[in-house]
Amino acid sequence: MEQMRGNRVTGHKPRSHALSRGCAVWLLAGLLQAAPGYSASLPQIEYSQVLASPRDTIRGRELFVPCTACHGADGGGSADGLVPAIASQHFQVLIRQLVDYRYSRRWDPRMESVARGHLLPDAAAIAAVASYVSALPHPPVIGLGDGEHAVYGGQVYRRLCASCHGLAGEGDAAHAVPRIAGQHYAYLLRQLHDAVDSRRPNFSAEHVQLLQRFQYIEFVGVADYVARLGLQ
Repeated sequence: MEQMRGNRVTGHKPRSHALSRGCAVWLLAGLLQAAPGYSASLPQIEYSQVLASPRDTIRGRELFVPCTACHGADGGGSADGLVPAIASQHFQVLIRQLVDYRYSRRWDPRMESVARGHLLPDAAAIAAVASYVSALPHPPVIGLGDGEHAVYGGQVYRRLCASCHGLAGEGDAAHAVPRIAGQHYAYLLRQLHDAVDSRRPNFSAEHVQLLQRFQYIEFVGVADYVARLGLQ
């Protein structure tokens, strides 16, 4: 299990990728992976493939059934911060994260196994399940902080974060910036610490540098404020 800042992740960080591809293009991506100089572009190649795939929500509903064991049938996750709320998240954000799990640009043993395994064998499967999840209604807000630093957190958020994530935390689908309003406080807090502690490889250097300026009050304040944006 991942721990908060001050402890390092000791879980698995598998680097191998599934050998079976659901289409010829994914086989090509697998071959390119072995070629020097191509690894950095593979996530973008697959991201583009998924974007171009049909958004089959009927198939996506079937594919999502095993995911409900952790994410819940409504995609609401868990308030303890172990599983995020993903319902109504932007399609582009969902597929970006799934592709990143496939290439160790994001770490979580469970999600890496799902993204690389038989449940999501090809670009069409990723597009289908992401399409279904993005169409789910936003779940109720169930994970908040104690409110002590939320007002200050709002000031910090509007000054440093709103230019990308939006004043209402709505994100930006076109640029794969996630909707974060109403996300569980504990999950947000964990992701902020993970970014600073180099446990989120897909965070940009600029993002990490910004968060490295945070102290305790900024971390808890911003996370609590963003979670409460879902109440508005």
